[in-house]
Amino acid sequence: MLTIQVEAKVSAAQLIEAVETMPTGELEEFIAHLLKLRAQRLAPNLSANESELLLKINRGIPVSIQNRFNELVAKRAALTLTTEEHTELLQLTDEIENLDAARVIYLGEVARLRNVSLTQVMADLGIPTPAYV
Repeated sequence: MLTIQVEAKVSAAQLIEAVETMPTGELEEFIAHLLKLRAQRLAPNLSANESELLLKINRGIPVSIQNRFNELVAKRAALTLTTEEHTELLQLTDEIENLDAARVIYLGEVARLRNVSLTQVMADLGIPTPAYV
């Protein structure tokens, strides 16, 4: 585990500078903790179930998957994608779509818990409606 020694008073810029040195896995764990802290501060009366759902909603696509997906999309655009890479791109697309579908399910669960529409939950959380809907 990476340990960062800081002064008693740390500016936001100093903290960001320290976070920039974290390995990707630890950065993702740090971000998850920050999101949890933010959720607790914004709505300290959330149930444990709703808090867990909000963490899952905010988790997003793992950086490694997103980066590889972006690389393959760029190769496809440059017409340099191999057959194996095309297969990998299709698999990554399926994986990303499954993650997005799970996110919508979690949003629906939050809507059910709050007894409001999915659209209202998305608006409350600042999640824009996709352009293709």
